[in-house]
Amino acid sequence: MRIILSITMAILLFSTVFLKAYAQENHRSIEGLVVDTSGLGLKGVNIRLVGEQDTLKTVTDNNGFYQLKGINGKVVNISYSMFGLQIVNRSYVFKKFVDQIYAPKISMFPQLNLIDEVRILKVIPVINRGDTIQFNMRAFSVPEKAMLEDALKIMPGFQVLRDGTTYFNGQMITSVQVDGRKFFDGNLLMATKNLPADFVKHLEVIDDYGDVSQEKGIKNSESEKIINIVLEDNKKKITFGQATLGGGTSERYIGSVGVNKFNDGQEISVVTSVNNTNTSLFTFGSPDGAGGRSSGLGDVGDFSDQSDGLNKLSSIGITFSQNLNKYISLSGGYTYQNRQNITEGNSLLTSSYYGYKINKKEDFERKMDDNFHRVQLEINSTLKNQDILKIVPKLSFNRSYNYNLKSSNLSNYRIRERGSYNDTSTTINPNAEFSMLYSKYFKKSKRKLVADGRISYQSLDKDENIREDYVIYDSTGIEPVINFFEQKQLVDSRNNTSSMKGSVSYVEPFFDHSLLEVLYDIDVTNIEARRAVRNPIGNGGGWVDSLGIDYAYQFKSYKTGLNYQYEPNERFRVNMGFSVQPVSLSGKIEGDTITHEYSNVNLVPTTNLRYRFSKNFEMELNYLGKNIQPNFLHISPVRDNSNSRNIIVGNPSLKAEFYNRFSTSLKKFVTNKGQYFETNFAYTFINNKIVSSKKSLSNETVQETTYENTDGYYDVKWNYYFNTPFLNDNFQMDISGNIDYLNNLSFVNELKSTTRQLLYNQNLILRYNWNEYFESVFNSNYFLNRATYELPYKNKIAAHSFLLSLGGRGYINDKFMVGTEMSQKFYKGYVSEISDVNPTIINAYVEYNFLKNNMAMLRFQCFDMLDQNKNVGIITEYVGNDVFESRNNRLGRYFMLTLNMRLQSYPNKK
Repeated sequence: MRIILSITMAILLFSTVFLKAYAQENHRSIEGLVVDTSGLGLKGVNIRLVGEQDTLKTVTDNNGFYQLKGINGKVVNISYSMFGLQIVNRSYVFKKFVDQIYAPKISMFPQLNLIDEVRILKVIPVINRGDTIQFNMRAFSVPEKAMLEDALKIMPGFQVLRDGTTYFNGQMITSVQVDGRKFFDGNLLMATKNLPADFVKHLEVIDDYGDVSQEKGIKNSESEKIINIVLEDNKKKITFGQATLGGGTSERYIGSVGVNKFNDGQEISVVTSVNNTNTSLFTFGSPDGAGGRSSGLGDVGDFSDQSDGLNKLSSIGITFSQNLNKYISLSGGYTYQNRQNITEGNSLLTSSYYGYKINKKEDFERKMDDNFHRVQLEINSTLKNQDILKIVPKLSFNRSYNYNLKSSNLSNYRIRERGSYNDTSTTINPNAEFSMLYSKYFKKSKRKLVADGRISYQSLDKDENIREDYVIYDSTGIEPVINFFEQKQLVDSRNNTSSMKGSVSYVEPFFDHSLLEVLYDIDVTNIEARRAVRNPIGNGGGWVDSLGIDYAYQFKSYKTGLNYQYEPNERFRVNMGFSVQPVSLSGKIEGDTITHEYSNVNLVPTTNLRYRFSKNFEMELNYLGKNIQPNFLHISPVRDNSNSRNIIVGNPSLKAEFYNRFSTSLKKFVTNKGQYFETNFAYTFINNKIVSSKKSLSNETVQETTYENTDGYYDVKWNYYFNTPFLNDNFQMDISGNIDYLNNLSFVNELKSTTRQLLYNQNLILRYNWNEYFESVFNSNYFLNRATYELPYKNKIAAHSFLLSLGGRGYINDKFMVGTEMSQKFYKGYVSEISDVNPTIINAYVEYNFLKNNMAMLRFQCFDMLDQNKNVGIITEYVGNDVFESRNNRLGRYFMLTLNMRLQSYPNKK
């Protein structure tokens, strides 16, 4: 028994020792760190362990750490490898009673040995960098010698209208830079129409929050879309340009010359043009560049010309940019444009009141001769103590001659009028502005003191000669009565506006990832208005004192606030602010003892929250509140009857509006599929909304308009945009749409009226790019404008338009290219006599390239082959109790032959 017990104890003791040794051996592990030459951890390094009894693999994490577990052997060999880096081999020995090794840090160096040639089959086309999306131009099949504008048309997310207005993912591009510098004062048309696409290395679309927000480091303002063009390395020192000369039928002509010199930071550009084909070089703050109506995404694919009337444009521009030394850079330029316009058309205005309507039909002719000059300088300086100073002076001068002739027919129940209205005016409008931005440098990171100021002065002098003649047929009584009305006025208006705006912000970092801003803003605006009216009929040409005015108005706003920003990482950022804003308005007529005053204190919270679920998926929430002051038309306390059938009387007791906007956006970018989705939702309500108040009697055609403050206005807006390859990379599909619902308010004969308006827009674009030799695009758009009125009675109006278009171009060989485009538009629900055509627009052209490097191009084109563009300038507006529809003439059919020469010169190689 003792022997059996002894043997059992020996077996148990042996088993315990063996299992303990085995367990210890099986729990052996190695961990360590792999870094590059700068000491930063390397992600994705391949780790391979080979031992007597093991073969294990792993990769390093985001910080360069690795760990190998479950090692059996005592002696192991580990290799560290990564493409482009030298392979490292190490051996490790486990000592007795040691089951974990902390390996020494491994540094990996670039592989210096030559390797076989590697052919890159595809360049990554789009890279998402958060607030910046980068497009690599080499990834796109762009035709040789194409301008940047043509390249944008085939790139995903971009929409380019016929007038040059450019959108990206549904948002308008507002400015342009070249290698980080503003190009032609940020003028988009200048860049897209003059820069060859093969000069561009990559294109960056940037969410720009403005210079002040950038300096403060606090992004709590609304962003704008701008583009930065990064040139190819061998195009940073180059002189290039082009010249165009053309003539055609219907006395159409065009001539332009442009020369640009880039010298690695030094830039100078000179361009000039004269034409009557509505081709503009500059936007001058108007998206369409020709001073017409603003364009929208609904115009994408409409191959008609969007400019009203017939236009003659002459323009010249000179800009430069120069580094004076390592601290100071200077840029600026001069631009001039002369625009002569002749517009003819007809309109119908229906004003509804309880029990009656006033209808006004007009045939009109407008002539304009507008001259615009602008000079601007921009000085950017980084001082020796690293402070930043930016100074921007601007001067502009506008002189405009306008002629309006209207033949009118008015009716209201049993009152009918027939007559004419003639207005000739000369307007002179000089402007001056001086702005300055200063940012103080501190040794403590992110501590900022930023001051921003702007002083501006604007003068508007207008001399008008107005004449009206009406024959009035009055059948309200037993016997019809015919009366005659004649009025002539000579109106001399002088308005001067001066404003001073300034802000000071101190930003202090505290805790981790937090910034606190203390800010103070001031806004003071002064308006002085003088108006003298002389009636040369009946009273010997004397002055009409009751229509004259000498009025002084002042708006003041002082805002003190705090902003807090917390940004712990790239995924999350929140801004919260609160401001106290006292505002005051005061106005007084010269010689009058009454002063019209209004004051209020606004409490303004602001919020901005952004969260990124991943690098390519983010959501943003915003609230914005601000004051909107009334303009002079709203507050002028004197009766303006220069249009005797639409009299305007301002209200000097108006309060400033307070604007409240809640918005949210969702963005998703799928890089491996080239897809992008974005949707935005916004709700806005306005306290003390300034609305029109109209009055009229049932037995007259005269209407009187004044303005009131009221609450209850709101609007809800939703839009989306989706872009994706379709079937394969050669097909691209863009789908976008928006729904706007507006709860508008007005007063009709002192009764509050609500107009509910629904705007629905849906777009589809399909692009097919076989290669750089052929491309095509299909567009469709549907638009609904629906309004519902409460007063003077319930009424519904719905106007529809539908667009289909198809365009394409291709190279027959290296010399010849042909292109054609067609759009068909349908209108429904409009007044038949205004929109009684469904225009079909067909354009076609053929190009021949010749001389060395195809530097010359001969182009023959036909615009509007069916001659229907001249009838499609349709406007529809629903305001208050008014329904207004108009159709203006536009550019008609013409054939043109143009010669274009492209030149470029590279510096001599030393």
